[in-house]
Amino acid sequence: MPEEADQVRFATAPTDATTEVFGTSEPFVAAPLLASRLTPPVPPEPVVLRPRLVDRLDRGAGGPVTLVLAPAGWGKTTLLSGWARAERDGPAPAWVTVAEGDTTGRLWAYLAAALRAAVADEPDEGPPPPVPDGPPRPEQLETLAAALATRERPVLLVLDDLHRVADPAALAGLEFLLRHGDGRLRLVAGARHEPPLALHRWRLAGALTAIGPDDLAFTADEVADLLVAHGVPVPAEAVPRLAERTAGWPAGLRFAALALGAGTDPARAVERFGGDQPDVAAYLRDEVLAPLDPAARDVLRRCAVAVAVRADLAVALTGRADAGHLLAATAREGGFVQRDGGEPPWYRPHPLLADLLREELERLSAEEVRELHRRAAGWCAAHDRPAEALRHALAAAEWDDATALLLTRWPELAPDEPARAAAPAPPEPPAEAVRRDPELALAAAAERAYAGDRAAADGQLRRAVAYAVDLPEPRRDRFRRLVAAVELSLARLAGDHEEVRRAADRLLATVPPPSGVHPAAAVSGAGVPATDPRAAGGEEDDVRAVADAALGLVALAEGALATADARFGTALTAARRAGRARTELLCASRSALLAAARGALRAAEEHAREALAMPPCQGWSSRLDCGYAYLALALVCWQRDRPAEAAAHLALAGPAGAEPGGAALAALCRAGLLADAGEPAAALRALAGARAGAPGPELVGWLTAAEAQLRATVGDLDGARALLDVSGDGGTPDPALALASARLRLRAGDARGAERALPDWTAPDAAKWPLPVRLGAGLLEAVSAGSAGDARRAGRLLEEVLALAEPEGCRRVFTRAEPEVRDLLATHLDSGTAYWATVSDLVRDVDAHRPEPTPVASARTLDEPLTERELTILRYLQSILSNVEIAAELSLSVNTVKTHVRNIYRKLDATRRREAVRRARELRLI
Repeated sequence: MPEEADQVRFATAPTDATTEVFGTSEPFVAAPLLASRLTPPVPPEPVVLRPRLVDRLDRGAGGPVTLVLAPAGWGKTTLLSGWARAERDGPAPAWVTVAEGDTTGRLWAYLAAALRAAVADEPDEGPPPPVPDGPPRPEQLETLAAALATRERPVLLVLDDLHRVADPAALAGLEFLLRHGDGRLRLVAGARHEPPLALHRWRLAGALTAIGPDDLAFTADEVADLLVAHGVPVPAEAVPRLAERTAGWPAGLRFAALALGAGTDPARAVERFGGDQPDVAAYLRDEVLAPLDPAARDVLRRCAVAVAVRADLAVALTGRADAGHLLAATAREGGFVQRDGGEPPWYRPHPLLADLLREELERLSAEEVRELHRRAAGWCAAHDRPAEALRHALAAAEWDDATALLLTRWPELAPDEPARAAAPAPPEPPAEAVRRDPELALAAAAERAYAGDRAAADGQLRRAVAYAVDLPEPRRDRFRRLVAAVELSLARLAGDHEEVRRAADRLLATVPPPSGVHPAAAVSGAGVPATDPRAAGGEEDDVRAVADAALGLVALAEGALATADARFGTALTAARRAGRARTELLCASRSALLAAARGALRAAEEHAREALAMPPCQGWSSRLDCGYAYLALALVCWQRDRPAEAAAHLALAGPAGAEPGGAALAALCRAGLLADAGEPAAALRALAGARAGAPGPELVGWLTAAEAQLRATVGDLDGARALLDVSGDGGTPDPALALASARLRLRAGDARGAERALPDWTAPDAAKWPLPVRLGAGLLEAVSAGSAGDARRAGRLLEEVLALAEPEGCRRVFTRAEPEVRDLLATHLDSGTAYWATVSDLVRDVDAHRPEPTPVASARTLDEPLTERELTILRYLQSILSNVEIAAELSLSVNTVKTHVRNIYRKLDATRRREAVRRARELRLI
């Protein structure tokens, strides 16, 4: 935002002096100090409160260094000045605004004035530290650092515009004080890039707080607050669109608020707001593009033909071998060139900057722009990105290439994301070219469908059909198949499930015999292949892959999980035979999620890893498909009781967690993690919200069962009972709901009722249940048998449950189960089990999840604690292994093991092995 004008008031300046700065003499001549540089500027009105950022600054100020790093217009000064001006206990932070051209002496003059003001009038701290008048000598720095270290209250120093420091030596004294002041001097700085400080020291120590453009970007709620503060009445549905168009850039949002306030139709103005508007364009040119190296500016401009670029694509477009390095350097500044997390990375300009760059691109000659599109089309076609290749071929007016791309790559042109970054629509093919080749209009329709522009796609489809009336019979068959594929894409875009089914049936009806394959047309300039070897004899696989994938997506969106799984399985097999990587990725990622949902964890992990390793899963274009793979891995890790890994994968699921089927499964995982972390209220909110919008009775049943079980866990038995009573009305009860009902009855003390409600997990149909439900039912039956005194039956049931769980690595069903399960597992170790190592680990993990014993319980602990080695051997004493076998397992001598065993008996006051194990379990040592 524009800087506040300097005030004409002056602060007191030191006298003239000549000082030595780390061994070099520099004349230091006193000059008046501007009070405006020692005072936080007044934030621009209207002020929007952003507590999350203020909290970040408060927490960061507890450490030595906090940096607010972002390019121009990201609200650094506004955030820092608002935080510095806020009321707090103790004195306000010292403030210095760095100016261009500040010498070491000039900068230190302001630092000295700010530090003196910060430590003045604090009688409890004793005499103020000796702040030198000019740049300090080493001994003066040591004295000042020592004086700061004795202070009880730290000194907060805010340096704004720290990027203006050109000489690293100017900050040498400040860095010395930060390192040697015993944490009593704390720096909070704002800069456009990292300052010349040894930040690695604090970063490695975990003592550096960094707030970047992603943090400073306005959320949708904050955008709404800003518009309200500006008095701009924007419809609620337009707010997320404005946040998307500006990517949360604070300066861009203020420009937008001013523009919207001046119009009469804010909703329409939101759609028209872009980086090519005069005020925004001028700001971006002056503050973002002007400071860049001319070569970097030219690379950004020429790469604007594509929505996102990779280093090798940038080289192909610009002819510069260093284009990738220039992009990487620009992205390191953050904010206006974003880099994804893939390898190799993709780069994408900020949406408003992209508008401006495309406007600048138009200043090139028409032939230069066409040549850029030709190069982009050739690169995309060669790198398995047919949709982008088609757009560029159309933009370059390479009509033959565009038609060939449709004929050879049509199965990969179906829309694979609900919303993509906007790219300018290519020009409409001329009537003469479409008359000669109606498939060209179909290519334009497929490109617009992929871009999400249904109206334009439908117009091109109608145009193609109108020109195709005179096609000869062989071409007519192929044309009919392509029309059905485009209609299927349009039905998917519209979200019309019935039309998707009808279009898929029409597409399947076009499957030709093997001899009916027609070669694709020849192509020219952009390097698009004339024929695709994958298409030879593979039309049936292509048709089945596309149609079944679309039907699988519909089934998943409707919550018909078994149908979706079958459709994706068929489509995956066909896509692999046809070599269609993008369709394969779509199906593999969804198959992984569905496998994880039913508890086939090994298959889910395998499918998910395969999906993430596929080339299309790089860059922004497949975020949804890759998100499903990450969501599958989250469910796998959750069922295996690895919460940290599950949370990490869930965070990467992105848009997959917002789609109907994916949202329900993501909510199950998220709620489980929240409950495990001691946040049951948040978990219940997540489950209730997902249940309200979940598709299909199966997903609703899973969410209801999870919510009922969690309500019972927190003591709300009536709420759990009411939830299950409503959900269980009519029909055969869902096994997940039946299991939840049995658990609730057992918790209420109705063992007989629990036994009646428990679903038969050994019945033949139970093989179709989700594995966690089947395991939970088996465990509950084993617990009931144990409680009834039938230890033999309980052990047999538990062994059967372990046999089901072991191959998939399911652990959570044991470690987060009823308290009685722990004792059942511990007892099972004594009776002998084929899964001794697994059961031993499960008992230990259950104990790890239990709360620490109270002081009263601690009084029952041992007078002489067991050593780590003795605890290890104690765990082996639960097994049937002899001392000789234990010694071999641990690579110890038999005598050593015997000595440890004797010590264990003595400390546990036991005389034999079984007694020692029993005593250890009572003390929760194993």
